Amino acid sequence: MRAALVLLLLAGPAAAAPRTYALPEETAALAPGPNLEAVQQNCVACHSSDYIATQPRPLPNARGFWQAEVVKMKNVYGAPIADGDIPKIVDYLAEVYK
Repeated sequence: MRAALVLLLLAGPAAAAPRTYALPEETAALAPGPNLEAVQQNCVACHSSDYIATQPRPLPNARGFWQAEVVKMKNVYGAPIADGDIPKIVDYLAEVYK
């Protein structure tokens, strides 16, 4: 019985086939603006640009809204954003998506 369980556990990973996924085409592109590269390097690694483009607007306090969003992405969702990139990302979002 024990040997059968060991064989079953060892066979499981060997039988698993790699999977490939075709990602859908982007339906939105990030608008040009200052510090666009910081946003491309940090934000779209985890979600599409659609997520940014579909946030509610107009924003009465764009800078405050985007600051809170970027900090939330880093601190709550674990986005690997360098502290030095946060002001660049906020500047871009507050200027382009206000």
